[in-house]
Amino acid sequence: MSATGDKIKGHANKAAGKVKQATGDLIDDPKLKAEGKLQEAVGEAQKAVGKGKDAVKNAIDKA
Repeated sequence: MSATGDKIKGHANKAAGKVKQATGDLIDDPKLKAEGKLQEAVGEAQKAVGKGKDAVKNAIDKA
């Protein structure tokens, strides 16, 4: 996957995780809230991978 694709998926997962957490709060479902936190963390990791790919590409382009 491209760096941009990783960053987009990361943002999407982070947003979905926040929605799950809010829904878990509203319906008092700790499992759903925990799933949301995990999905948000996955999104953060995906964004970091995308940023890392960009950094490597930029370093190679400058070399």
